[in-house]
Amino acid sequence: MRRRDCLASLLLCLGPAPAFAEEQSASLDQQLEATRAEHGLPAIAAAVAKKGEIVASGAAGVRAYGRNEKVTVNDRFHIGSDTKAMTATLAGMLVDEGKLRWTSTIGEVLGGEIPGMRPRLAGVTLEQLLSHSGGISPDNDEILRLYFNPDNFHYEAPEMRIRAIRALKAHLLRTPPGLGFHYSNCGYMIAGAMIEKAAGVSWEEFLTTRLYAPLKLTTAGIGPQATTGRFDAAVGHNLDDSGKITPMPWGPAADLPPLVGPAGCAHMSVLDFARWASWNASGGKRGPALVKPETLLEIHRPRISTGKLPNARPGTPQEGEYAFGWGVIKFDWTANPVLTHNGSNSMNFAKVLVDKNKDLAITLTTNIAGKRAEDALLRLQQALYLKYA
Repeated sequence: MRRRDCLASLLLCLGPAPAFAEEQSASLDQQLEATRAEHGLPAIAAAVAKKGEIVASGAAGVRAYGRNEKVTVNDRFHIGSDTKAMTATLAGMLVDEGKLRWTSTIGEVLGGEIPGMRPRLAGVTLEQLLSHSGGISPDNDEILRLYFNPDNFHYEAPEMRIRAIRALKAHLLRTPPGLGFHYSNCGYMIAGAMIEKAAGVSWEEFLTTRLYAPLKLTTAGIGPQATTGRFDAAVGHNLDDSGKITPMPWGPAADLPPLVGPAGCAHMSVLDFARWASWNASGGKRGPALVKPETLLEIHRPRISTGKLPNARPGTPQEGEYAFGWGVIKFDWTANPVLTHNGSNSMNFAKVLVDKNKDLAITLTTNIAGKRAEDALLRLQQALYLKYA
């Protein structure tokens, strides 16, 4: 499967950081190795955080197929569209600061950068972009051509985003705003551009300084997870139609184009992923105070039904409702509706579940995508929830 085709299947005030005690947590290594072997995955990792402590964690497998470097719980994994909830939180910070409103429109914020927008596109709001209800098209051939435009190499990511919106402004709306759920990475790219305009810095810098740093997510980064020339992380893998597995460790082919960052380019260890998820599980009450509690409630509040999508593309919600960067669903095996999301850049797959009623967070990652990866992580997610909830 070509990478361009894979991308179409994407989902896609500072205070003290919470204390964690993963060194005393139960080991999931044996359980993870059994799952990894059964599903033929290069590597897999998982962590469970409850009431602010990591109570179980583990990792199994190798960083790259055909090599010997073993993964650890501190290895960086790509989390794909699980980045969207982080982008929504950055928007919440600017709402708290009075620099944006949930009802701010594309035209109000970016009209000076994107002249000639049609009124319907100009009127799409930030909350509609963050809940996939603005009518913005899912990735299609025209959008993909903009993502992979060779001219992008001449610009920094914020300018890439603006140039892409200018080029697509006449073709972005699939339906009138507010009429339905259309999962759109491009919508999150636009939201990222609005964040950059309001914050006065790039989305990449804002994410790093205002979310990664206060939460002390020391392994977190953006883009390909391995250092160029080193197999020092769990690298992604391409799985073609014949079943051939190819490691994709470095360079432009190892992740999405940078302009799509707000929709899905974050990476971090499964432990740091759990720290972020646990902060959400507490309603942000353990600190740091990234946003006001009422703002986080708005981020977590369901806005639109996703409908039932039995053949949903990897990473996209299959049922339930959608908030801002979070799916909201009551599984058969959960006690109540939970926050959840999948993430994939077509070479990695990640899942997160947050049960605020139980102050429980579960994060799972693997360095390959596809149905085997999704099935493996879903089974593990259910097993860990039933054990620790």
